[in-house]
Amino acid sequence: MIKVELAPTWRIVSNGQVREMDLVLIAILGDLAETGKLTHAARFAGISHRHARNLINGWSEFFGSPLVVMQRGRGTSLTPVGERVLWAGRRIESRLAPELDGLATDFARGINQALGMSAPSLVVHASHDFAVALLREYLQQAGTSVELQSHGSFDALSSLLRGDCVVAGFHVPEGKLGDLMAARYSEILAGHAIRMFPLARRSQGLIVPRGNPQQVMTVSDLAKPGVRFVNRQRGSGTRALFESLLSEAHIDRRSISGYDTEEITHSAVAALVAGRQADAGFGVKAAAARFGLDFVPVMAERYFLAVTETNADREDVKAMVVAASEPRYADAVDGIPGYASLRATGFVPARDALGVSRVQAKILH
Repeated sequence: MIKVELAPTWRIVSNGQVREMDLVLIAILGDLAETGKLTHAARFAGISHRHARNLINGWSEFFGSPLVVMQRGRGTSLTPVGERVLWAGRRIESRLAPELDGLATDFARGINQALGMSAPSLVVHASHDFAVALLREYLQQAGTSVELQSHGSFDALSSLLRGDCVVAGFHVPEGKLGDLMAARYSEILAGHAIRMFPLARRSQGLIVPRGNPQQVMTVSDLAKPGVRFVNRQRGSGTRALFESLLSEAHIDRRSISGYDTEEITHSAVAALVAGRQADAGFGVKAAAARFGLDFVPVMAERYFLAVTETNADREDVKAMVVAASEPRYADAVDGIPGYASLRATGFVPARDALGVSRVQAKILH
């Protein structure tokens, strides 16, 4: 089986010198930002303490400015230049990783098919989610090959119905807006026998810089002068949820600066806020925590994995259910900021998972 990995190359030019960025540096800076300990950061990056120090010193010399400051008794902290390098690395990862993964998967599939080899067994199209990414790790550790592609909730379900994927991941808010979203999903799934695995409950809200300098406490505050917003892409469940919140608050979309600025993951939204390119975004708490940002909770929602009844008995789907049902996995999900495992042990009918009305239940079988 041939596997393909794609990664961006940073080619930086300074004073006539050209150098390619070693992405290990990003891992070191990220861990330093959290722990302040170079020994810990080197171990995290899988290199020696000496190598880590030389890497930092070499890039500091190249930029003509230190990336870190080491103070006796106070540990190591990032300089403004170091912070910007870290931000750039995380933003590139957050923005490009889903697209590069998708392209690499398509490329590998084409080569394997041409060589007469079987494609990866479990194809998952899912709205960006930290619990899903964690589940993929658990499945791969258990020997189940997973092809995970990032799609908006509505696009993921459409892929499921077309047969382009085996599993679709999507989310439904709780409360009144949840009833509206469930109705929309019901229309998409009309006439299809679908089963769902309740994976996790997570917190959605406003991602803002540390200290929330613009005092963005509600979606209405996004329309205040001087507040720059970054949105999710059309077709995503988060975008649909956000638009419903605006309608509920009677906010004109045209009054929000940056409303048409779109990113395809929660992490990419948080990266723009962390890089001071936006004053607020809408996404999950875990993304805000990853970038050291503040978070204003707005609502809770449930995340589901959906399959067709005909695929529910596939061996790889059964393996997914086993992995998602393990207490070890549930405990790990509980450790993600803003997440709580639903500790499900199997699939439930779509009408029960969505909590739809009797009329909608007839549509969904």
